Amino acid sequence: MKKQFDTLAVHAGESSEGPLDEPLVRSAAFGFGSADEAAARFAGAIDGPIYGRWGNATVRAFERKIAALEGAPDAAAFASGMAAIHAVLATHLRAGAHVLAPLAVYAETAKLLREHFASYGVRVDFVDQTDLAAVDAAWTDDTAVVWAETPANPVLAITDLNALAERTRARGALLVVDATFATPYHQRSLALGADLVVHSATKAIGGHGDAIGGVVCGDAVRVEAVRQRGVRAIGGMLAPDVAWLLSRGVRTLGLRMARASSTALELARRLEDDERIEAVHYPGLHSHPGHAIARRQMSRGFGALIALELEDGVAAGKRAYDTVQVFTRAVSLGDVRSLITHPATTTHSSMPPDQRRAAGISDGLLRLSIGIEDVEDLWRDLDRALG
Repeated sequence: MKKQFDTLAVHAGESSEGPLDEPLVRSAAFGFGSADEAAARFAGAIDGPIYGRWGNATVRAFERKIAALEGAPDAAAFASGMAAIHAVLATHLRAGAHVLAPLAVYAETAKLLREHFASYGVRVDFVDQTDLAAVDAAWTDDTAVVWAETPANPVLAITDLNALAERTRARGALLVVDATFATPYHQRSLALGADLVVHSATKAIGGHGDAIGGVVCGDAVRVEAVRQRGVRAIGGMLAPDVAWLLSRGVRTLGLRMARASSTALELARRLEDDERIEAVHYPGLHSHPGHAIARRQMSRGFGALIALELEDGVAAGKRAYDTVQVFTRAVSLGDVRSLITHPATTTHSSMPPDQRRAAGISDGLLRLSIGIEDVEDLWRDLDRALG
């Protein structure tokens, strides 16, 4: 029977017999009955656990759950979102390869490409992926990976994944989408043409701010290649205790995202009408340049993130940041708590100022991650903080 999202979030990857929660398996190593059995397990001739870095039942249950939510044949879990991102890039890039990445992108992803992979002879161009002419102009014969992030961190830019996928398929490149902001609830990136989709499971997937992890979804061959490189070779494995927490969190993903995105839309509409606000960036607003694309490729709402710029710029932003009482001053996102962040001095402080400006990340930009609190309490908090 075909199951809907919330049913999959609860039941996928789990058994209906015996323990309802996947048992927490903490063992680093697993015993063999004989020399022949040990050899057969290592050769892959028979199934069975070998070593915690090679596989763990608790982690595997989490992987199956996320794969089901993404509509993917397989998924591989990692110790963090950055471990997952590194594993995907390390698997598919070689010296001389070229990467096309968006201007507006998580700063640590940009730094990984700009500094780490560049030291191995990989070239990267950061382009405005909302402008397909700019994407075409930056393409080279060596373009191996197109890295997309939609909605983008922190300005909520929207990339047309169907249009990018047409280009990558025709030109033999790999399309990877960081869909952390969207979550599988709002966007099925693989169905839109992505070859692989990456999530920081630390964020909305876990949802409670108490577990750090990452996950990569896609077809079985690609995912296994990433798992072999990033988990078995490099050792970026997800701890079973964390996998158990993430599986618990993802069961309520749909409920949390429905509430948070509904609240975010209401707050964005009020902020857009407020004369104290210079600009509001939220894909659910008709004024957002990517609204039409977001309506087409984001199901069930537009996400829980809002970016805003205040009329008085940096000083007003700092004053609002320091004054909130319901919003929590913290990085991260996707929490049940509503969080406020000043990207230019925190999450994107490692990005060169000229790249920040090109990406639209002004010094007065604030990012709001909306949680599950009452919308009126959040509005009163913002209204008072805005002065």
